[in-house]
Amino acid sequence: MAATGEIEMLGNRMEFDYAEGVTGYVLVFARLVTGYWFLHAGVTKYLAAEPFNAGGWLVNGTTGAPGPVHAFLAWVGQTPVMLEFTNFMVPLGETLIGFALVTGAAVRLAAAGGTFLMTFFYLGNAEWGHGLVNGDLLGLVMFLVVGALAAGRILGLDAYLEEMEFVRRRPALKYLLG
Repeated sequence: MAATGEIEMLGNRMEFDYAEGVTGYVLVFARLVTGYWFLHAGVTKYLAAEPFNAGGWLVNGTTGAPGPVHAFLAWVGQTPVMLEFTNFMVPLGETLIGFALVTGAAVRLAAAGGTFLMTFFYLGNAEWGHGLVNGDLLGLVMFLVVGALAAGRILGLDAYLEEMEFVRRRPALKYLLG
């Protein structure tokens, strides 16, 4: 399946096919690696001997975060309902996002979810010893790239989903797929 994009730069509109050649393979590789990373993170939280609990990280591990971010994350960690919601949603979100990226289904929606999670992981990062550019920021960038370039259209289920009559009749769904 061909995956095309359109971009306007300096007043010139260009259309390009990024499924052809090395760019498509690199994009599929980026999608699969990012998907496996999150799928693994989510599944291992379910398989761990102890139930996942983000409370310690939210309250104590985010002390290097900017003031309002740390205050918000600490509040989440100290509010029982919010902590339970977080403990449920982080592994579920990681697992579903990872599965979607690995299969190439609803990649843009999954990438938006991954970007959301990585933003909190990045802003809550207490290990600023490596500077502002660290693994959390690079993960966030990976989700942005995979989502922006609609990586699910190349060797992914989104290429087939976009051909379905249901999606063709609802063009807005293409913004979630790709």
